Amino acid sequence: MSTDYYEILGVAKDASADEIKKAYRRKARTMHPDVASEPDAADRFKEVAQAYETLSDPKKRQMYDLGGPSMNGMGGNGMGGFGGGQAGFDFTNLVDAMFGGGGGGGRGPRPRIRRGQDALVRLELSLADAAFGITKPVKVDTAVLCPRCSGTGAEGESKPEPCATCHGRGDVTQVQRSFIGDIRTSQPCPTCRGYGTVIPHPCTECSGDGRIRSQRSLNVKIPAGVDTGNRIHLDSQGEVGPGGGPAGDLYVELRVAEHEVFKRHGEDLDMVVKIPMTSAALGTTIEVATLEADLEDADDKDRTVAIDVPPGTQSGTRIELDDKGVPRLRGHGRGNLGVTLLVQTPTKLDQAQRESLRHLAELRSEENPEATVQRQHKGVFGRLRDVFAGQ
Repeated sequence: MSTDYYEILGVAKDASADEIKKAYRRKARTMHPDVASEPDAADRFKEVAQAYETLSDPKKRQMYDLGGPSMNGMGGNGMGGFGGGQAGFDFTNLVDAMFGGGGGGGRGPRPRIRRGQDALVRLELSLADAAFGITKPVKVDTAVLCPRCSGTGAEGESKPEPCATCHGRGDVTQVQRSFIGDIRTSQPCPTCRGYGTVIPHPCTECSGDGRIRSQRSLNVKIPAGVDTGNRIHLDSQGEVGPGGGPAGDLYVELRVAEHEVFKRHGEDLDMVVKIPMTSAALGTTIEVATLEADLEDADDKDRTVAIDVPPGTQSGTRIELDDKGVPRLRGHGRGNLGVTLLVQTPTKLDQAQRESLRHLAELRSEENPEATVQRQHKGVFGRLRDVFAGQ
């Protein structure tokens, strides 16, 4: 077999690292023993893997180009047996080439500067504030940029330095024996935690993280018509990222408190108003408060609305007022206000009032009234049964 690694991969001697990786990926996909049927498929695949391991590492490639050993323990004697001698097999290189990872056996150091996480805070609103909109201050406990180091994580004029353990690669290689030879795997460097650099003099304020915890306050504009469960999205107002990276987003989740008078159903409001028995019988006009009554700057004409109660109104009668509900969050106009009238029967009467009611009962022949039973509505089968029964 050829020992010219460039010829094995089918690339020129001045090929770039990316060209070498792509060439190995093509070869590996067709020469893997599980795919190829040729008798020497295992040896050819091993040869391709060794060529890529050497040429993908700048130091090994330089030594190979100078005519020295390929730094794999085999010198210039080719591949040797599959798993024999000191033959090496870099498992990380194979995975990277097959699945698009970085070449050279490592995945590279991870950046110290990263985007921060999103944050979530909850805010309770009154029904009036949720209905008509308001701007409210919100306190947020998040990570903010360290004021001492401005996010660098280093004290004073010091700067991060290359890690002495991984030499700036961000990962270290471990070798394990197996029946196919030495298998090399990479893992994040324990010294620099995968960053490739260490901070010799960390900032005394943030301990090298580039950020600190702090509580801050910001004004949040609440649009009219929001309801419980709605969220306000504030771009770049969340956690500042490690190393002073860009901040995540902030979400303000809303909860609307229960109102002592109004009951909300989406865009509509309901309320119950008690009226005297005499007013229900004779008819009247009443003034009821609207939701605007909860606003300090509302016009007086909007704080109440007049309702005509017709004579003979029964308890439970519902009167609906247009455009007196909650403004629509997405759209125009408002919902309705439903007013349920509850007729009150007097419980305490003086002698004159008692005589007056007794006289009214005599005039209406209601001194000893007979109870009238309200029949329930019958279904289809009930009505058919009455027809056949002659009712």
